[in-house]
Amino acid sequence: MQREPLPQYASDDQIETLVATFYARIRRDEVLGPIFLAVIGEDWTAHLKTMCDFWSSVMNTTGRYKGKPIPAHVKLPGIEPRHFEHWLQLFSETAHSLFEAELAALFLQRAERIAESLKLGFAFHAERPEIWGGLPRVSRPAGPTTETG
Repeated sequence: MQREPLPQYASDDQIETLVATFYARIRRDEVLGPIFLAVIGEDWTAHLKTMCDFWSSVMNTTGRYKGKPIPAHVKLPGIEPRHFEHWLQLFSETAHSLFEAELAALFLQRAERIAESLKLGFAFHAERPEIWGGLPRVSRPAGPTTETG
């Protein structure tokens, strides 16, 4: 029995256009630009390729992205929930300026899920979990202990 191919929701060209346009806006943004610049530096070529692979995997289940986004992001200092809200606002504006409402909404739906996953990752690792929606901090033992007697 032959399986039906999975639907492709966005073409590679659409994904590349979204990624290029969105991250050009990020670079110019007063709030997010400095955060990204501190991590990525001036040459965004590798990051943009990674983001195209990521969005190809997210939108079309291509499996091109092989990274681990939560560990890559939670190590960044100073990230707060407001940064995610701002990121989503810029993403929404960009998607809606580029695509028909239906495709823009699909991109935004997935972006919102990604943001929620990353926020949960931050809450789990945060020194101040209350800023991430009041999720409780999980107590972890310092390491293996040995009993002496």
